[in-house]
Amino acid sequence: MSDRSSACLVFEDRPSDSLFVERVWRSRSERAGSFLSIAQNNFEMAVTRHQGRTFLTLRGPETKATIADCPAGGEWLGIRFTLGTFMPEHMPEDLSDRRDVNLPVATGHSFWLDGSAWDYPDFENAETFVKRLVSKGLVSREPAVDAVLRGHEHAMSLRSVQRRFLRATGLSRSRVHQVERARHATNLLRQGAPILDAVFDAGYFDQPHLTRSLKHRIGLTPSEVVSGHEQLSFLYKTTPRS
Repeated sequence: MSDRSSACLVFEDRPSDSLFVERVWRSRSERAGSFLSIAQNNFEMAVTRHQGRTFLTLRGPETKATIADCPAGGEWLGIRFTLGTFMPEHMPEDLSDRRDVNLPVATGHSFWLDGSAWDYPDFENAETFVKRLVSKGLVSREPAVDAVLRGHEHAMSLRSVQRRFLRATGLSRSRVHQVERARHATNLLRQGAPILDAVFDAGYFDQPHLTRSLKHRIGLTPSEVVSGHEQLSFLYKTTPRS
């Protein structure tokens, strides 16, 4: 068993009532190690503080699980945006699968964006920070994504919907569903559901189908998820949308 068998990160998160923000989270590392960064659909900003350095990173969706390093003594603050929220200058597709972008550092308390120095957000003021970004046109939302997720996309052509959905999220609708389903199944298993119940409840064809999906998206087999030995990245309760 690798050193991922013991938690190296402590997480805290809260939901948001902002149209643009899904959740705000923060974490700190108790020791050096690594963890599984699991698949997720959302565009995200993360502020890293480690060894006297502070910087802000833009992250896109992740379609597969990867192993991420966890340095000792680090602190992180994350803003996870609602699906369909994006930065026009840094589209989700360009950031996907760990093609992260670190914005230039201005001072120990600020970074450069759009020719101005911006103070780093914190756990309490994240929504105010995002509201300022929106007012400057630096963060936008694509209404077509909400229409698709709610099943109200019929007023638009299928090709137009698919193009706008992909542009705003960096993912196809089917890929979004696959990631949501894998995360949902993982939560079911972590909460004590039998593997066959997770197969049925998450909508998989059979147990091998579940196993292939979790191995790719989560990095673990169903039995390994049940064991709870591996620390996963930010995993909150989610239910896949049909």
